[in-house]
Parts: sequence; C-alpha cells; structure tokens
Amino acid sequence: MSKPNPARSNEPSNVTPLRRGAADHVPEDAGVEYSPDKHAALDYHEQGRPGKLEVVPTKSMRTQRDLSLAYTPGVAEPCREIAKDQSKVSLYTARRNLVAVVSNGTAVLGLGDIGPYAAKPVMEGKAVLFKRFADIDVFDIELDAKDPERLIETVAALEPTFGGINLEDIKAPECFIVEKALKLRMGIPVFHDDQHGTAIITAAALLNSAEIQGRALSSLEVVCMGAGASAIACMDLWIKLGVDRERITMIDSRGIIRDGRAGVDQYKAPFARAANDPRRTLADALKGADVLIGLSSGGRVPSELIAGMAKNPMIFVLANPDPEIPYEECVSVRPDAIVATGRSDYPNQVNNVLGFPFIFRGALDVAATSINEEMKLAAAHSLAALAREPVPDVVKEVYGGEDLKFGPRYIIPKPMDARVLTWVSSAVAKAAIDTGVAQEPLDMNVYRTRLEARAAYMQRERERRDPRDSR
Repeated sequence: MSKPNPARSNEPSNVTPLRRGAADHVPEDAGVEYSPDKHAALDYHEQGRPGKLEVVPTKSMRTQRDLSLAYTPGVAEPCREIAKDQSKVSLYTARRNLVAVVSNGTAVLGLGDIGPYAAKPVMEGKAVLFKRFADIDVFDIELDAKDPERLIETVAALEPTFGGINLEDIKAPECFIVEKALKLRMGIPVFHDDQHGTAIITAAALLNSAEIQGRALSSLEVVCMGAGASAIACMDLWIKLGVDRERITMIDSRGIIRDGRAGVDQYKAPFARAANDPRRTLADALKGADVLIGLSSGGRVPSELIAGMAKNPMIFVLANPDPEIPYEECVSVRPDAIVATGRSDYPNQVNNVLGFPFIFRGALDVAATSINEEMKLAAAHSLAALAREPVPDVVKEVYGGEDLKFGPRYIIPKPMDARVLTWVSSAVAKAAIDTGVAQEPLDMNVYRTRLEARAAYMQRERERRDPRDSR
C-alpha cells in the first residue's frame, strides 16, 4: 500500500484522496481537454496500486491442473517445441504481442535529462497508450546507461523477450547511433518514436494542408525551427514525400544551418544552406516561406515574424506544452493559415499516439523484421486519407459534438477515432508485405476485418472495466 504524502494530503491512507477544484471535475468525455493540477496528477499516479500498469494472466489459474499446465511439469512441453523450432516462441508465448519501451531518460519531453527513474512514469504512460489504442502489451524498461554502446548491447540482448523495440526519450546524437545499430543487429522492429512518430504525423498533416491550400509539395519553401532528432526525421520523411531539400531552411540555436558554420554535425549537414546564403536569422528565413514547422521550445517565434510569410501558409508549432507561437496569436496574425499544435485543446493536434500503436500493430501482425521507410510513408498516407473521410457521429460525440470535417481545422484524424487502428495498421502491414520484410503475409481484406473486430472487442472491454467509457 502506498503511504500518504503529508505534504499533499491529510486524508486517512485507506481513503482515496479527492481534491477540490479541477480534480473534482474529471471529464467523462475523454476527448475534452483537461488540465490537471499538480495534486490531481500526483494522486492519479499514487492512489490504489501505484503507477499505471500491472501484469494479468491470460490463462485460467484456478485449479491444480491449471498450475501444472502453466508451470511445472506442463511448461516443459512448449519449451521443448521452441527448442526444436525457435519460431514457435510466437505460438506458445506472448512475445509476438510484446513491445519494450526503452529509455535512459536523457531527453524527456519538456523535462530534459531527468534520468531513468524520473522517466519511468512517462514510459508507463507510453505503455498504456499501446494497450489502449492497439491492444499491444508493453514492458517499460528504464536503463541507467548514457553510453550508446552500453545501450546498444543491453537492448540487443533483449531480443528473445520482445516482438518489437520502441526507443523513447534518448537525446541526440546518441539516439541516431543507438537506433541505427539496433536496426542492423536485431531481427525485430526497432522504432524511435521521438523521431519517426513525429515525422509520420506531420507528414500526414502536410499532405492534407498542401491539398487544402492548393500547393504542390515540391514548390513549398519550408522553415524548420529546430534541428534535433525529430526535426531531422521530419525533414527526411518530408523529402521522401516530395518536398525539395533545397527549399528547406533548418534553424538551430545558432541560426540558419549553412556550410562552414560552427556546430553543424554530420546529422545537420545534409540540410546546410550554401555558405554565401545572405540569410542568418529566423526573421530572414520566414520572409515568403510557405511552411513553418516548430520543433523547438515554447515562445521562440515572435508572432509578428509570421506576418511576412507567403499567402495561405502552413504553420505547425509543435513545442509542448507551449507552442513556439501561441495558437490565438497565430490565427489572429494569419487568419489565412492552417495551424497545428501539439495540444489537444486546439484544432489539428499533432499527437504521436496517432502513429506508434498502429504502426507496431501492423508490423507485429505480419512478423515484420523492421519498420522501413515504405511502412512509415504508408502510415502517413493512410492518416491523411482517413482525415478526408466523413467522421462518424460517435467520434464527434467524443469531442463534444464538434463538427469535424476535412478542412483547415481538421487535417488529421482525432486520436480517439477507432478507425485509425484499421486504416493505419493495415497500410503498414501491406507495406511490410510489399517490401519483403513481412515473415507472415496476410490477406488484407481478412486482416482489416480482424482489426475492426479487435477494435470492437477493445471497446467492450473498456466499457466492462469502466462504464464511463461507454459511448
């Protein structure tokens, strides 16, 4: 039992603590923005069983016979079968549906290098999102290891346990080194969500924004505010979509990245502009730009700078919790813009939960050996295509009856839209099959039906466990 914290609570330890104010008004509608205070957030994690995860048996454990099958002597039989044929591990164990969320806590969103212990609540949160949205089981693994080689060796040794690896909150440039090495060494999907998840969701947003604004991707003048792992991954994927590398201006804390400038490493170098480029500042770069994507920190871009952007710009200010430009200022200065943020209380939320659960679902279901570029592009295109479809009333109800339809205020699907599972996972699975990394190809029509059934089952289970989840 967790001990009450006298600094936060005077309630007896056997009473679930209640807070007056915001915590008393926890919304039953999960699609409505709720900003908890410090006490509500701490109570949420502490009350009852501490944390957000538990391990639950999937087989009966009621009788002596059950015990003899689950463990000795019965467990020896699947062990013998797997020893003869290693591929049967997916038949007799949970490995096929088990993902490791791995972090060393060196680059936790909004918190920085807080270490592996303090990163654990975030990784548990990632785990519950995997389960909530794609029915994937997760062990979160926090490693006290900053050295990339130690990280690589430790994670690579986990391959017998897991069907996939989701790297999380590892700082650059170590994250590039670790991911590349693990993808080469491991025969299961390895995915750094901070890089590629963000890239996939922004790619979907860009596809639809360009269509709405009537612009060809190859003609877009892009300013990328930020030059870390997510920024580089976003630009790499955007180029694969059709954005011209020569029209991308990337900016870090020292200004525009250009040839010969100090602080341009091997990862930033591919985006360096010519040494004689006369522009030096963000203000210079934004003049006439079609797209601004912010992947830096809050309040970095004075709103007056976007006044000089091109007509009908696309402005993705994604720093959390505070965008590079406040949303209200952005739409006030540029009412002709399509604006996206990382926040759920404004339209067009770029949220990685639209990506990683469903990407792994598709990859696991075909026993993919990797998550390749084609699978990432398939995920982006499927998200963009889904946003153009009519939105069911049940989804609108989750978001307070908002009139959701394809346009400047709705360029990507909402995270609570159950259709994302079927659309994205099937697109990823098909791309894996088409590119030869799937070990177990599926009939896609049958697979889509299975995904729809899984989504319905997950909803029934949520309603059974918590009646508030009924829609």
